[in-house]
Amino acid sequence: MSEFATEPAVTTVGDTVLELREQYASPPQQRETASIGMWVFLASEVLLFGALFSAFTVYRLSHPYAFDAGSAHMEFLIGGINTGILICSSFTMALAVHSSEEGKQKFILLYLAATMILGAIFLALKFTEYYLHYEEHKFPAFWFEYSGPHAPQVQMFFVFYFIMTGLHALHMTIGIGILGVLFFRTLLGRFNAAYHTPIEIGGLYWHFIDVVWVFLYAIFYIPGLHAK
Repeated sequence: MSEFATEPAVTTVGDTVLELREQYASPPQQRETASIGMWVFLASEVLLFGALFSAFTVYRLSHPYAFDAGSAHMEFLIGGINTGILICSSFTMALAVHSSEEGKQKFILLYLAATMILGAIFLALKFTEYYLHYEEHKFPAFWFEYSGPHAPQVQMFFVFYFIMTGLHALHMTIGIGILGVLFFRTLLGRFNAAYHTPIEIGGLYWHFIDVVWVFLYAIFYIPGLHAK
């Protein structure tokens, strides 16, 4: 292989053929590097969402009654169902990773498909919820109406809501795309018990998305439950 080649080298573990990039000395090193890279990426995502959560906290502490009033307009049933859906999707994603560790390709395909379907259902319900907010004139800057006190602060609540849940929905869409690629590569027989690092990394990303939603549900939905 030439000095500047980018094609993966081939190594074997037992009877299993692995793709080993030339910059790595061994499959464990390649796997550890990929995992560390994903954790670094997730750390940057924590910084992104952490900044938004911090800003939300500052405004909420300054205007608690207005933010509670905004939370009272959430679609609690849809939010609760979506939370259950994502918890189930984390479970199916964990099963996909477990199946990849055992080299059970049929189960990998099954659980990846189930995870993608659950993610798609989540997005469908989320955009249905957005539509309901739009119909109720709770779309900030474009079509917002609120007759109660502290209307500007209530509108700020919805600004945070649409930005943060919209960013989460974008990450969810990307996650479904990643799982789609993993599904296709599984069909091609690229993964087995000795090599399944991409599925593990995809699982880390998916679990991160699910954890973020749990926090979003806590700050946007739960405070308004007492006002219903």
